Amino acid sequence: MKVRNFLIIMTLVAVVSDYLLHPFYPHFFKSQFGISDPKAVGFYFSTVCATVMVAFPMWAWISKGKSELRILVYTQLIAGTLAASCFFITSYVHFWIVSLSIIVFKGSYLLVYPFILRITKKEEHTHIIGLLAVIIHCGSVLGAVFGGMLIDWLSPAWIFMGMAAGDFIQAGMSFYLLQTSGEVPPAATPPKVKTSIWPQGMVLKLGIITLILYFSDFIIRPFFVKYWESLTNSNSKMLSGAVYAIPAVVAMIGLYINKKQQGARNVYQGIISALLFGLAGLLLQRYPMAGAVFIGRCIYGWSFFQAAVRFDALLFHVSDPVAYAIEYSKIHFFQNMGVLIASTMAGVLVDQFSLRMPFMVAFAGFAIVTVLYYYVIRTQPSKTSKLIV
Repeated sequence: MKVRNFLIIMTLVAVVSDYLLHPFYPHFFKSQFGISDPKAVGFYFSTVCATVMVAFPMWAWISKGKSELRILVYTQLIAGTLAASCFFITSYVHFWIVSLSIIVFKGSYLLVYPFILRITKKEEHTHIIGLLAVIIHCGSVLGAVFGGMLIDWLSPAWIFMGMAAGDFIQAGMSFYLLQTSGEVPPAATPPKVKTSIWPQGMVLKLGIITLILYFSDFIIRPFFVKYWESLTNSNSKMLSGAVYAIPAVVAMIGLYINKKQQGARNVYQGIISALLFGLAGLLLQRYPMAGAVFIGRCIYGWSFFQAAVRFDALLFHVSDPVAYAIEYSKIHFFQNMGVLIASTMAGVLVDQFSLRMPFMVAFAGFAIVTVLYYYVIRTQPSKTSKLIV
């Protein structure tokens, strides 16, 4: 098996184990600690997001002098051990300390993403980024399904044993690749590339743009199911979940089409048109008709997948391969900041206004992203400033 394919499987394992608990935080808090206050759960989830934002840049900087795989062997072993210990924890305070420590070490698996792209030809970047996006979608669904099975058959605490198993598998796979390092292209060291802690130039611009993009995407997620059920008067959780998951299905279709068109586009092409489709999809989703919401969901899923993939491809296009991990960690920080702000604001918007308000805010966000991106490309050197929609 090619090293790249091996790493892609590792990514799937990481995402599945990472998402085992995501849909079930309320169940775990109530079962383990008797806490049913949604604000406590929301605050914990926000803290997890903030921890990832800080931890990943740290691992990216460490990877400048250490092999990504060597880092992963140790960090995933530690994360797995800590996850297994959570099964026995009964103190709420101890749980906070240990579980956030898990996130710190677990966050190192994000190094795999830039590592895969570093060993991939640039002309294949868009396809690989799209493939990884689909894997994240599918992995999150599988993680939710397996987490639900563990809760139904055993108890919420067993989810941490599942997470530990995923971490140990990643550590084992990383160790295996280290033992067969002849197949792994060494990291390029000369010439030395100057990198700073703070994003600069095009990376900073892309960071701000994707912060707003991810904010706009995540602001509509928390209450989408409730919004759909309010329109349809349906109590079918399966139908609600299927409509919610439409973007994941559309992403797989988008991946197939992008693969067919590989090599026909440059990294600047398709972003403006994707954002305009996103605006149309958001308008349809806020229209109070089930059919309009369904169609809007399909259009929006296509839009966000294409825009997110191309923005990531653009980041790696303007970065030096030696600095992929560091530059990606900066963009990842901005994207997670957008997610964090959206997670905090969504409940406030719905409480103060209506279930349709998040779509209006997301529409404004997409409009701002479109204008900012257009401005960025127009001010780029003439070689890359041709705006192709």
